[in-house]
Formats: sequence, structure tokens, C-alpha cells
Amino acid sequence: MADDKNMIPETEMEEIEYYTLTDEEGNESQFELIGEAEIDGHTYYALTELDEEGNQISDEYVVLRVESEGDEDILVSIEDDEEFDKVADFFDDQFSDIDYDN
Repeated sequence: MADDKNMIPETEMEEIEYYTLTDEEGNESQFELIGEAEIDGHTYYALTELDEEGNQISDEYVVLRVESEGDEDILVSIEDDEEFDKVADFFDDQFSDIDYDN
């Protein structure tokens, strides 16, 4: 009989979402969705860049706003500094490993 104590129940497994983003020069890069937030009626994604083998390149991430264009969602850069700071602060808090209770 196999030892099942290290197995994760299927209901606890999350589906990983990947995106291919194209920069201004037409270069494509792979990203993994690591966070999603609804703030002031807008949806925002935090994504981390992946290398060719699918490994995370660094601990840094990008924050993009989701906008609807017809029946399709697109990811756009946040141009407003105040909006960006608010969203970045939210994700920084979510990804922080600091335990303030100690």
C-alpha cells in the first residue's frame, strides 16, 4: 500500500495560469499569474516572468490592469502613478513574508 500522507487532495490543487506578453519591440515573454486583485472596480494581475524551461526568473513581478476589449480581456500597463502605487502596495502586502505578530 502506498504512503498517501504527502499527496495533496485534488480539491486543494490550483490551476496555474500562464500568459505570453509582447513588449513594445515585439519580443514575447512567458509569465505566470501569481496574484489577482479587485480594487476600485478594476481587476489587476501580478505576474512573474519565466525562463524557457518555465522557471521563475526572479522574485520581481509586474502588475497589469485587465481591460475588456469587445468580448476579449487584455492586459495593459498602469499609466497613473497613484493607481499603480495603490495596486503595488496591495500586492506587496499580499506577498510579504513578514510576521507582524512576533
